[in-house]
Amino acid sequence: MISVTESTPPEFSRRIALISAPWPLFSRPSIQLGVLKGYLQGLFPDVTVSCYHFFLSLAEAIGYPVYHAISGKTWLAESIYAALLYPESKDRIGNFFARQAKKVKELGGLEFSDLTRRVKTVSDGFVQKTDWSNVGLVGLSVCLCQMTASLYFIREIRRSAPDLPLIAGGSIIGGQTAYDILTMFPDIDLIVTGEGEQPLARIVSHLLAGGRCEDLPATRGVIGRNNKQSKGSAHFWQLPDLKTLPVPDFSDYFDLLEELPVDKRFFPTLPVEISRGCWWRSAKETSHREQWSEGCAFCNLNLQWHGYRTKAGDQVVGEIDQLTEKYKVLSVAIVDNVLPPKKSLEIFTGLAEKNKDFHFFAEIRASAGRRMLENLYEAGMTEVQIGIESLSSRLLKKLNKGITAMDNMEIMKHCEALGITNAANLILHFPGSDETDVAETLRTIRFARFFRPLRIVSFWLGIHSQVWENPKKYGLTAVFNHPYHKELFPEAVCRRMHFNIQDYRGPKIYQRRLWQQVAPAIRKWRKDYSLLHSNPYDGPILTQHDGQSFLIVRERRLNEEPLIHRLQGASRKIYLFCEHHRSFEEIKERFSQLQADKIRSFLNTMINKGLMFDDYDQYLSLAVPTHRSGRRIAS
Repeated sequence: MISVTESTPPEFSRRIALISAPWPLFSRPSIQLGVLKGYLQGLFPDVTVSCYHFFLSLAEAIGYPVYHAISGKTWLAESIYAALLYPESKDRIGNFFARQAKKVKELGGLEFSDLTRRVKTVSDGFVQKTDWSNVGLVGLSVCLCQMTASLYFIREIRRSAPDLPLIAGGSIIGGQTAYDILTMFPDIDLIVTGEGEQPLARIVSHLLAGGRCEDLPATRGVIGRNNKQSKGSAHFWQLPDLKTLPVPDFSDYFDLLEELPVDKRFFPTLPVEISRGCWWRSAKETSHREQWSEGCAFCNLNLQWHGYRTKAGDQVVGEIDQLTEKYKVLSVAIVDNVLPPKKSLEIFTGLAEKNKDFHFFAEIRASAGRRMLENLYEAGMTEVQIGIESLSSRLLKKLNKGITAMDNMEIMKHCEALGITNAANLILHFPGSDETDVAETLRTIRFARFFRPLRIVSFWLGIHSQVWENPKKYGLTAVFNHPYHKELFPEAVCRRMHFNIQDYRGPKIYQRRLWQQVAPAIRKWRKDYSLLHSNPYDGPILTQHDGQSFLIVRERRLNEEPLIHRLQGASRKIYLFCEHHRSFEEIKERFSQLQADKIRSFLNTMINKGLMFDDYDQYLSLAVPTHRSGRRIAS
């Protein structure tokens, strides 16, 4: 436990300033700042913790549509403050921004020089108007798209307050990157690696006792110029569990929102965390390299955590109930990388019992069963991001997803049945994918056309992902910083730094050729789905209507009358049995009175009509049960 100083020296009658720079989503407060404020304020009640969600100020200043368009693109976001950090390179950076912005309609006609001038005015105004003389410590949370912005604020605050301790931490500055930043950017005094609560509390306690950053004793999770630690995750300093965490404090964000002009205010989304880490990337590691032996091959999230921890179920229910009541909003985003499978039923059952009209968003795995999905829906889950990534079982195995194309199809179907928006991705150009993977993908797309389309994402290499750690296994001959960093940073920085986004030498041209038919197929899928849902009352494209002795399957079509199929007797029973995917052996066993070749013939007929999907001798009925029947998704 942290040893908290009993009394505060008179000279430390100051406050802690925590800053979140652009470009997170402006419509929700920073979970990092909210959690740290709640934790530090509990430990140090005599010290004021002020959180500056500055990204909201900037979003209001440049316009929400422009901010949103920039914040969704890493290279656009990092370009703007790079031009402010390195004005001597603003022309090169401006040209780079223009190339990246070409396909973003919200940025059409936007002049880079005008944008950076407006950003600089608002940013410098914040630094100049803030009284740093009564601040004892500044901490910046540095996550995706926040690198150059955070570095800019660190530099400008240092110019305004030369002796003020400046600390940085966050998900994209762990590992070797933390040491590189400390070397290349001398305005930073300390870097917190991994989880921030306990290391930051130790720093605050040290400063309260009259210490300075440069004489901070060796502390796990803290890197300084005089107290560098080992680079392994074993030197993170984490809470043993999350049960002692207080409710996050987002009051500074909501106070800022209330200060905006009336026509610029909105109802934000509350971020909530249930767990930290990823249960799929199991916690068996004993060294840094072994840490990446499991989990999805492409993923480099969770660099800031060791293992997997969850809050207690009643703690989560109480926290969400309290936050929504305090801030008078009902939209909640669960920020976990993936929902915990063992706690979710308890949590969302408890939330449903609150009888509030919640609107939840969460990330889930495709292995989540229909009962869990129904449970989420009943609590108020309106949107999920499922870790689908691929529609080829062979490729999913290479990605180490632990699921199959059949799992993905089934959960897409269940989302369609419940009316839950599925915002999932399809990764193209993954190293090691081959013609069979692509053929499987194209075939599955033909069956998936009834469900919400996936978003295309081209594979990018993340530092410390499995692919980065084992490049030869995936056919890569070299890994290095992505060359776009040279557009943003001086050559000396690029030579020294290990950036989050990496690049590689390998069969890129082959992969682009291999996948060239998939993007048009996805675009057609998206177009057809949109046209078939132009009327919000149209409902799912493929539906089933049970008459008990018969089953009608109805397919809505573009510019044509619906296609109707009637299944009777054993055909109906087999089709209903396969609402959850079944192996051929399971089907044979269930319908043992029927000849195997007759069953196979029926299944093939359904597949040829596009009413069922098969994958490695597994079968799934694709028609969605209608809500009108009053039934839940059938077993």
